[in-house]
Amino acid sequence: MKERKNNLIFSLSIIGILYFIFGFITWLNSVLIPFLREACELTDSQAYLVTFAFYISYFVMAIPSSWVLKKTGFAKGMALGLIVMAIGSLVFIPAANQRSYPIFLVGLFLQGTGLALLQTAVNPYVTILGPIESAAKRMSIMGLFNKIAGMIGIFWLSKVLFADMNAISQHIQTLSGDARLMELNLLTQRIIPPYIWISIGLVLLAVMVLLAKLPEVENKEDNDNTKSERNIFSFTYLWLGVLALFLYVGVEVIAIDTLGLYAESQGISKNIAPMLGTFSLIALTCGYILGIILVPKYISQSKALTICAALGLGFATLAITTYGVVSIVFIVLLSFAHALMWPGIWPLAIDKLGKHTAFASALLIMAIAGGAVMPLIYGGWATAIDNRQIPYLILIPSYLYIAYYSIKGHKIGKKI
Repeated sequence: MKERKNNLIFSLSIIGILYFIFGFITWLNSVLIPFLREACELTDSQAYLVTFAFYISYFVMAIPSSWVLKKTGFAKGMALGLIVMAIGSLVFIPAANQRSYPIFLVGLFLQGTGLALLQTAVNPYVTILGPIESAAKRMSIMGLFNKIAGMIGIFWLSKVLFADMNAISQHIQTLSGDARLMELNLLTQRIIPPYIWISIGLVLLAVMVLLAKLPEVENKEDNDNTKSERNIFSFTYLWLGVLALFLYVGVEVIAIDTLGLYAESQGISKNIAPMLGTFSLIALTCGYILGIILVPKYISQSKALTICAALGLGFATLAITTYGVVSIVFIVLLSFAHALMWPGIWPLAIDKLGKHTAFASALLIMAIAGGAVMPLIYGGWATAIDNRQIPYLILIPSYLYIAYYSIKGHKIGKKI
């Protein structure tokens, strides 16, 4: 019994490190968007192709990732995902040398591909390692690693990329022709050293995962013949959950990755605005800590999700109807509302699926494409009307649907 507990703690520790990597790589996008907008001279709608290229890979690669994991097993699949992410990071070198935005997008797509493989393995791993009732608590603990890494990554990369950005930006505006191109090329070169270090770290972590010899996890429901006789399409709550997760990821990415440019439009300095995502991740972390304390001992996963949706609706309304620093604060507080949405939706969507659990997990990973589609809609809307505040209206119907799923949707088609 003691040995089994030690193996569980060891396995979850490795998974925690992987969640750290998820957060570190993912939330760097909030810094890359304003940086590449400046360096590659982009519009808002073009700049949000960063999130599109990164998150659309989840949609493209989720089901292939589940096939890869069946062939390789968990540990080798995780290591492969880390190597693919390292390759994606190295693609930033030729992208910076040529100041080529399309090549940057290729690198981001490869990073997302590696993460899709990792997440397809890791999320069901965390859910299955223990009772389903406390899955949200375990995922909240893992979320702490994710958000702490994001804070570190945003602060670090902002310092590297945005040092003296106000002065540099003003200087570039005074230049033209070859002089302007030379200054922009020098600015873009800043991205090379950090991404070399990132690629080295990812390769070392891949080696560590292989040496750790993680145990393969068997889903306890796989042999439940009663549940496994049902067709995947009969689990209505799963498909409603896929849409809920799509919308959740979309609003979470919008809240953090649009914050830098939105803050600039509200009068915040270019040297400071990209770092504001750190406050969003602090808000997320506070929410995760509350989740660890409250779920499921004092509040159910579905009730927590309802409360989070209501908070999101309130904060979004206030962010749209206020201005300046006050509006920015409410955008930051949206991340507090998002804290228990992922750990709430995921377990509710895959509960009692039996042999369909692995495929359902791949579908939920595909839903991460919400982070590709919704920020792109936001960016296109902002560019079209030359306003970065009004497009936050896209958040309102998303929270209403998530509230519906938390109250009723997660029960539809579920046999108790």
